[in-house]
Amino acid sequence: MVNWIIRKIEKKDNQSVAQLIRAVFDELNIPKVGTAYADPYLDLMFEEYSKPKSAYFVVESEGKIVGGAGVAPLENETEAICELQKMYFLPETRGLGIGSQMMEICLQAAKDFGFKKCYLETMPFMHDAQKLYKKVGFEFICSPMGSTGHTSCPVWMLKEL
Repeated sequence: MVNWIIRKIEKKDNQSVAQLIRAVFDELNIPKVGTAYADPYLDLMFEEYSKPKSAYFVVESEGKIVGGAGVAPLENETEAICELQKMYFLPETRGLGIGSQMMEICLQAAKDFGFKKCYLETMPFMHDAQKLYKKVGFEFICSPMGSTGHTSCPVWMLKEL
């Protein structure tokens, strides 16, 4: 996979992004309940991330969506805290440095929106993801923040922006 671009989500991407996220869940056997898989807006990502202080970016390669991630305000938390959301990549995109680039873009967007901290939730077995999160300055915290509805994600991390 040589040619790829990272760009903001467009309405035409909705179906592809939902399919990508569901495919990664199936591939990695991630629980479907209490995770992003069950989010009611999974099929309406463009609309969801058109809200204030929200952005979602996709990785496109040869016309195909192969990854994505976004930031949005963390629900039921102070206005200064955002959440890194829905960061998923298809197998062929992993290990190429795309995740690092995507992380940089998302964190810059969060800073531009005026957020002071970024929160995320992940699964215990997602070691490569956690390695990336730690590399950019996320630290493990001992309890969840906000109200994400993701009760099946037992790993929580926070970063000062």
